[in-house]
Amino acid sequence: MENSVATTNYKYVSYLWDEEVAKSFGDDQVALLIYRSNLLGADLRLTNYAGGNTSCKTVEKDPLTGNDVDVMWVKGSGGDLGTLKKSGLAGLYLEKLHSLKNVYRGLEHEDEMVALFNRCIYDLDSKAPSIDTPLHAFLPYKHIDHLHPDAIIAIAAAKDGEQITKELFGGKLAWVPWQKPGFDLGLILEKTVQENPGITGLILGSHGLFTWGDTAYESYINTLETIERASEYLNENFGKNRPVFGGAKIESLPKEERLEKASALIPILRGFTSSQNRMIGHFTDDERVLEYINSNDLDKLAPLGTSCPDHFLRTKIRPLVLNLAPDADLSDAEAVKAQLAEQFEAYRADYTAYYERCKHDNSPAVRDTNPVIIIYPGVGMFSFAKDKQTTRVSSEFYINAINVMKGAEAISEYQGLPEQEAFNIEYWLLEEAKLQRMPKEKALSRKIALVTGASGGIGKAIAEKMAQEGACVVLTDMNAEALEEAKAEFESKFSKDIVATAVVNVTDPQAIVDSFKKANLAFGGVDIVVNCAGLSISKSITDTTEADYDILQDVLVKGQFLVSKEAVKVLRKQATGGDIVNIASKNGIVSGPNNVAYGTAKAAQMHMSRLLAAELGPDKIRVNVVNPDAVIRGSKIWGSGWAAGRAKAYGISIEELPAYYAKRTVLNEEILAEDIANAVFVFVGGLMNKSTGNVLNVDGGVPAAFLR
Repeated sequence: MENSVATTNYKYVSYLWDEEVAKSFGDDQVALLIYRSNLLGADLRLTNYAGGNTSCKTVEKDPLTGNDVDVMWVKGSGGDLGTLKKSGLAGLYLEKLHSLKNVYRGLEHEDEMVALFNRCIYDLDSKAPSIDTPLHAFLPYKHIDHLHPDAIIAIAAAKDGEQITKELFGGKLAWVPWQKPGFDLGLILEKTVQENPGITGLILGSHGLFTWGDTAYESYINTLETIERASEYLNENFGKNRPVFGGAKIESLPKEERLEKASALIPILRGFTSSQNRMIGHFTDDERVLEYINSNDLDKLAPLGTSCPDHFLRTKIRPLVLNLAPDADLSDAEAVKAQLAEQFEAYRADYTAYYERCKHDNSPAVRDTNPVIIIYPGVGMFSFAKDKQTTRVSSEFYINAINVMKGAEAISEYQGLPEQEAFNIEYWLLEEAKLQRMPKEKALSRKIALVTGASGGIGKAIAEKMAQEGACVVLTDMNAEALEEAKAEFESKFSKDIVATAVVNVTDPQAIVDSFKKANLAFGGVDIVVNCAGLSISKSITDTTEADYDILQDVLVKGQFLVSKEAVKVLRKQATGGDIVNIASKNGIVSGPNNVAYGTAKAAQMHMSRLLAAELGPDKIRVNVVNPDAVIRGSKIWGSGWAAGRAKAYGISIEELPAYYAKRTVLNEEILAEDIANAVFVFVGGLMNKSTGNVLNVDGGVPAAFLR
C-alpha cells in the first residue's frame, strides 16, 4: 500500500508514521513491528497502557538445522506497546504453535496450553509468551494488531453490537461473541476468518479489535481507518436520540471547590481503602468523568460494571458511588467517617458476595474487598492501588470504561460483562500466578513521605532514600529554583509518578497547609513527615541579635510545630498510624561556645518531639529525632556563614573543620548527608514500629552527646 496524503487526514486518531524512519529499518520486519507498536501505543485512543498486543511473521534460519522456518514475533506477557522493545517480544516457531492443536484437550484444559507455548520458543531471549499467543498464531496474516480502542469496545459492549458491526463496516469486519482469551478463542478466530474470506478485521464482543495487513504499514493504516470509522459513527450519534448519559442530574462544583473537597476527603478514603493493605491514591476531575458522574444514568450504569477484561482487572468490576452531597461539610473528619463507614461495609459485603456466588473449587482466596474506584458526584473520581502508577492507570482505565459506556448508550444499550465471566477473568489461575510472581515490595512501598528542606543537602538525601525504598515523596523547600532541579533529578532517577513538590517557607502557615493539600491530591495523604528545613547562625551571645534568635526559633521550632500540626490532621484522617521524624542536632545536647540561639532552638525541637510522642502514641503516630553533627559535604547550612562561625569558635581555619570534627569523634569518621538519611530510614523502615520518643545520634560518636 502506498503512503498517501489522503490516508493521513484523520480526525479521531493520530497518524504518526514517518516514512523516512520506516525506510531506515529496511526489510527488518521485527524492527517495523516494534516501530508500529510504539506508534499505536503512543495514542491512548487506540489502546490503553499495557493493553493490546501486536505481531509479525517472518522466515528465519533455524539455528539447529539451518533450514528456513516460519517464526512469529508477538508482544510477550506484560509490557506496554508504547515502550515496546525487542526484549519485550516472544519469538516462536509458528509450525510448533500450530502443532499444539493436536494435543489441545478442550476448554476445561485451557490453562495447560500456556506452559506449552514455552516449548515453541525460537528466540531464547524471548519474553514469556502471553495468553493471546494463539490468537495471533492462528490468523493467516503477516502483520496483526490487537487493540482495545474505546470506540470499538463501545460497539463490542453494545446490545446490538453484532448488527451494528455488520452495517457499519459493510461486512468487512466479522463479529466474534465474547469468550475468555485462550487457545480455544484462537481456534475460533481462525475458523471465523476461513468462513469470511476478504474481511479486514474482527470485533470481539466485550473485548476488542483485530486488524491486519501484508506489511507493517498496511496493518497500521487498516487499524487507524477501522478505529476512525467507529469513532466517527459514535460522534455522529452522541446526543442524537437522547442527551448523553441521560443529561445532567447535578452540577459540578467550581474547580477550586472540587479540589478543596477532594483534598479534604481523600485521606479519609485512603484510610478506608487501606483497611487490608495500605494504598496510594489518585484524584481526577476530568471533564469526561464529570459528565458521567453527574448524569442521570450514573445509577443505572455504574452497577453494571466494566466490559473489557483490561478494564475490570484494573478497576474491579464496579465502583463505589458515594452517597455524599457535593456541598457536604467535610470539616469534621470523624463525622464524615461515620457517614461513610456503612457505605464501605456495604461495598465490601457486596464484593464478598460476588466472590462467593462465582468462585470455583480451585479459585484463589478472595482478595482485598475494598473499592479501587470511588465516585463523588459533583466533585470527581478517586482511585486507590498499591503504587502511584497503578492507581493512575486504574483511573485511566475507568475513564476508558466511561468512554465505552457513553458510546454504547449513544448507539444502542450498554452491556457489562456477565458476572461469572468477569469473575473467571479476575480470579483466573493464570492471573493469580502472575500476581504471585510479582517482585517483593520494598520497605516503604505504599507509603508517602513529605520532607521539608528537600531541595538539597540532608533533606534531599532523606527524600532520595525514601524514594529508593519505594515511597512516593513530596519535596518541599522555599527555594523554588532548586526545588525544580531536585524534582527533575528525582523524575529521572525514579519516575514522574513518585514525586511532587511544594514551595514552602515553614514560617508560613498557609504554605504548609497548601503543601499537605498537594500531597493529598498527588498521592492520597501522607505517612512519613520529616522536618528538615533549617538554617544556622553561630555567634556569641553579645553578637547574637534579637532577629537572629527569632528566625532560628521561627524556622526550627515554630516551623516544626506548624508542619507537625498539619501532618497530624492528615494522619488522623487516615487512621493508619505514621511517622514524624525531626532532624535536630547534637547541639541540642552538647553545650558549646557561640551557639546560644541555635543550640536553644535545637533543644526545643528535641523536647517538642518528646511531647508529641507522648500525645500521639494512642494514634499510633511515632515521633522520633535524628541528631546529626558536622555534616559538611553537601549540607546547605555551611554556605550561610555557619562554617566561618564554628571555625572562629574553635580557633581554626574553615579548611580544617572536616578533620577537626572527625578527630573529636570516637569513630574518627566524617558524617555525610546519606548517613542522616539512613538514620531516618531506621525509624520508618518497618523494624522500629514500636519505637517512639527516641533520639538517634549520627555524629561519629561524641561522648559529650551520649544520652544517659
